[in-house]
Amino acid sequence: MEPLVSVCIPAYNNAAYIKETIDSILNQTYSNLELIICDDNSKDDTVSVIEKIKDDRIKLYKNEKNLGMSGNWNNCLGKCKGEFIKLICADDMLTKDCLEKEVGALREHPTAVLAESDTRLFDLNGKTKGFYRRYKTSGLTDGKKIARAGLFVKNYFGAPLANTFRREAFEKTGGFDSWYTYILDYDFWVQLACMGDVYIIHEPLNYFRVRNDSNTGDVMAGDKTQEYVKEHIHLLKKFKEELGLSKGEIRKSVRIRKLRNFAAGVYLKVFVRQ
Repeated sequence: MEPLVSVCIPAYNNAAYIKETIDSILNQTYSNLELIICDDNSKDDTVSVIEKIKDDRIKLYKNEKNLGMSGNWNNCLGKCKGEFIKLICADDMLTKDCLEKEVGALREHPTAVLAESDTRLFDLNGKTKGFYRRYKTSGLTDGKKIARAGLFVKNYFGAPLANTFRREAFEKTGGFDSWYTYILDYDFWVQLACMGDVYIIHEPLNYFRVRNDSNTGDVMAGDKTQEYVKEHIHLLKKFKEELGLSKGEIRKSVRIRKLRNFAAGVYLKVFVRQ
């Protein structure tokens, strides 16, 4: 028997896109899955759209009050029963063989705490706007090596949809840290990566929707750069000992982060105009 996989969608006001996300999950070649959807008290028709989709694998939970991003993400993960977990935002999508390949890698390599793949970026109209690649190696790589290298280049872990992880590893973390507003997922991936190996698949097995009105859009557009940098500094100090960071390296990482935010803002305004 294939082990159960829990796919989580923390939803909030996603009526326009969530059906595409759900369809991409239910149509996976890996069939032994449960789909946990936690609606965070949406004000649009998100719940209505979900309830029209008839599939026994869907488990819909409706929050009586809004829990916020970290609260709802942790709420989703807390309801998982699968051996492996993937969290995906309600406007992104997976290729049909995404779970088959990522879960297969975790089953074959017990030292891997998470498996991840490259990402195809697309806009609101479904047009490809670029690619986001993981760390340069393929297959098993020490998680701390990736986490440390990313602080001086880019977040190699990317958005939640790019990663599938073991539930037992998640249970050793504190979940998503509510201190953060923008990089709570980055913090979470670093926590996991410090526990063991990461298995990297250099294929675009997921689709990330680039939007101006999302948290990512706020940061990339430059509107929230100062807040983002503040969170990045907090992350650096949090993992200073674990990753062996010197004061000079922390300063270097902050400078690089500011430059990358600026470059990302230019990319968004030039290539992903809405």
